[in-house]
Amino acid sequence: MSVETTTLPSGLRIVTDRMDGAETASVAVYVAVGSRNESAEQHGLSHLIEHMAFKGTRTRDARTIAAEIEEAGGDINAETASEHTAYLARLLPGEVDRALEIFADILTDSVFDPHELGREKNVILQEIAAVEDDPDDLVMELMDRAAYPDQPLGRPILGTKKTVKSFDAGMIRAYLDRFYGANSLIVSAAGAVDHAEIARAAERLFGAMPQVDAPAFEPARYRGGEEKSRHGAEQANVVIAFESVGHTDKDACAAHVFSGAVGGGMSSRLFQEVREKRGLAYTIDSFNWSYDDTGLFGLQAATDPRDASEFARVAVGCLALGARRSRRGRRCAAPKAQAKVSAC
Repeated sequence: MSVETTTLPSGLRIVTDRMDGAETASVAVYVAVGSRNESAEQHGLSHLIEHMAFKGTRTRDARTIAAEIEEAGGDINAETASEHTAYLARLLPGEVDRALEIFADILTDSVFDPHELGREKNVILQEIAAVEDDPDDLVMELMDRAAYPDQPLGRPILGTKKTVKSFDAGMIRAYLDRFYGANSLIVSAAGAVDHAEIARAAERLFGAMPQVDAPAFEPARYRGGEEKSRHGAEQANVVIAFESVGHTDKDACAAHVFSGAVGGGMSSRLFQEVREKRGLAYTIDSFNWSYDDTGLFGLQAATDPRDASEFARVAVGCLALGARRSRRGRRCAAPKAQAKVSAC
């Protein structure tokens, strides 16, 4: 790995990793704002902005944006998270400038046509309905709500039907003006890339963006509790979660390894006890999610409703035993090796 970083006077950061032998390039623009920065009235606005990213600017319509990326052999995408929004592309070497130019265009010159906005809001309403119909997705939303009630981390990234319907172009532009600035952006690239060339392109395309106040969010207040939702499915989707640590905490790596030790594979204690010995679930997973100042560690499985209590008892027992044995260094070799592979 040959990671290089540059920070421009405007606060814009550029990070690249030239990978010898790579025959493609991946490029992204990360914005340090996500659903956690939203007020109650803005709930879901970050996600809508991401959806509208490729719907047209003053110089490119939606079809032109897609065609230009595809002509460069690539694809383009975007994602919204609690603490960032990302615009991503993968394409042929030598075409990174084209991707960055398109990203700059959509971030600074999108038109937010009312007809396109109306259609995309309807798409998101369908997305919300799909989550409500999917027990696997719904149970995770219920977990967030129980963990962080009455605060942005406890709200779904998609927003609600009420808030999504209320959004208009004026709200979008005000949000962009407040949060999208040179000092809130990171331009990153990996693969067949040249750091100096990307830094020059980034400065030319994004360097003139105004600076904004550093995006802030209220500190997380973990509470926990129990949330239930009746669903027409034949199985009960169960999550057992606990407060974990933020991604900059000194124990962040240890939490990740512990998750793997408890439930990170077919040889894990959780898989062996829950599925192989007792047949309580077909699949069971552990997870450790980290935010800036908090995190969630947990287990998720789908089981027969009549077995839900037994599953919870066995799962918590596995956690307790796993914690004791992890302190003695046992059963950590495999998850540590897996963590190393995932970091490469």
